[in-house]
Amino acid sequence: MSEFARVLATLRQIRGLSPFFALDLGRPDESWHDGEALLDGGPALPDALDRIAARYRTAERRVAASLFFLGYTARLLSPVVAARAVDGVAPDVRPANLWWRYGPDGVQVRLKDPVAGVDVAESLEPVVEAIHAVTPVARGLLWGNAASSAAGALGTVGRGGVTGADCLALGAELFADPPLRGSGEFIPFPGEVAFRRRSCCLYYRLDGGGTCGDCPLPRR
Repeated sequence: MSEFARVLATLRQIRGLSPFFALDLGRPDESWHDGEALLDGGPALPDALDRIAARYRTAERRVAASLFFLGYTARLLSPVVAARAVDGVAPDVRPANLWWRYGPDGVQVRLKDPVAGVDVAESLEPVVEAIHAVTPVARGLLWGNAASSAAGALGTVGRGGVTGADCLALGAELFADPPLRGSGEFIPFPGEVAFRRRSCCLYYRLDGGGTCGDCPLPRR
């Protein structure tokens, strides 16, 4: 079986887990940006952050940046983690192989080609640096968002048939090296994949916002 066929087979296998695991392919309409627009210093990324800030009524650009990256990593790491969990071929989610947009449904992504990917750090690091370049949000916070998205995906996969032990083993593998190492810890909890991160995504700073289930801060 070719690499294209193996990636496509994996994407078909996992897409039913939830909408966040469905990763579509192909060139979309003109409302989408090339993935490289995240990195080129142009207006696409700042414009998306401005729209998030307006939508959530926050004057803190770092909060908007955090929310953007939470959505981005949830959309990308869900299929990547699920592919690894079902022993499939994880897709290439580097910016060069993506289309993206921010709209009423939040951050959305599409693949250009069904090819095999690289590790999480290499896939996300350019985007972390691009976001950090346009707003003073801590890199550790952004990597904590990635860790939260990966752990959340493991929890969904665990409820979809993969054993908790296998999910935790994959989590330990994914978080074994920087920059995810030290971003949080898995907590023993019967029948679930429970995770607590070591940084906060700043959601509590929104009007009416609270703390997330994996937040290290006291509940608000």
